[in-house]
Amino acid sequence: MEFIDYYKILEIDKNATADDIKKAYRKLARKWHPDVNPNDANAKIKFQQINEANEVLSNPEKRKKYDKYGKNWEHGEEYEKYQQQQRQQKEYSQDSGYQSTSDFNGEDFSDFFSSMFGKQNGNSRRNNVKFRGQDFNASLEIDIKQAATTHKQTFTVNGKSIRITIPAGIEDGQTIKINGYGGEGINNGPKGDLYITFSIVNNTLFKRIENDLYLNHNLDLYTAVLGGETTINAFDGTKLKLKVVAGTQNGTKVRLKGKGFPVYKKEGDFGDLYVTYTIQIPTKLSDKERELFQQLAQK
Repeated sequence: MEFIDYYKILEIDKNATADDIKKAYRKLARKWHPDVNPNDANAKIKFQQINEANEVLSNPEKRKKYDKYGKNWEHGEEYEKYQQQQRQQKEYSQDSGYQSTSDFNGEDFSDFFSSMFGKQNGNSRRNNVKFRGQDFNASLEIDIKQAATTHKQTFTVNGKSIRITIPAGIEDGQTIKINGYGGEGINNGPKGDLYITFSIVNNTLFKRIENDLYLNHNLDLYTAVLGGETTINAFDGTKLKLKVVAGTQNGTKVRLKGKGFPVYKKEGDFGDLYVTYTIQIPTKLSDKERELFQQLAQK
């Protein structure tokens, strides 16, 4: 399998922070998403590579193994166990005077995998070592309304139909793990896992940042000047009446606590909703209205 440099895929260096990785992933995922590049096979491959790179580098343990072992990082621990077993056997052979037939001589990681998955060398012990199956990566697109409710979805990965529960509050770019739905293990080793990365489409008027929602709301000039009430549609579709203070300025922001997005895996907890007022200047004045404004302007 050709080696893929995950750092190069995400266009970051090896000293990148977790926040750097998150920002790079979101930027590239938006750029190469299949919906943005329809009928582009290269974009689809690029998007899959970006998801794979993010799944590894955003996980501290996996990133550590990747940095240490490179493309064979998933089997790094098995290799270390294998080396330990070989050392113990060699020590036992020396202590007992028994001459081991093992050809172990401190072989490196690439040689180990060559012997395990390439040509056979007659050493049956190697072929009995159990290895965990490969992890699979998949992407799943849902809209923001679906992301706001806990629901079930069924989809197919490698010919297998999988039904999962998606908790309310899932974030764009977030990855969840489904145990045992990866590749088959080697020599009866355990199966790998399935990692699903979510892409959330937002076609609403609301902007989401983590658990908070942001909404721009038009406010007529008269209500802004004199004060009064205005009505908005909340994210869940309910209507909310807001009191407007006399003299409200353009760009004024009000906070509605608990009216934001559900918090992931915390049922009943919500972020906040921030409403920003945009003052609407009347463009078609009657003669009477124009006269009144002129009178005000002269004072």
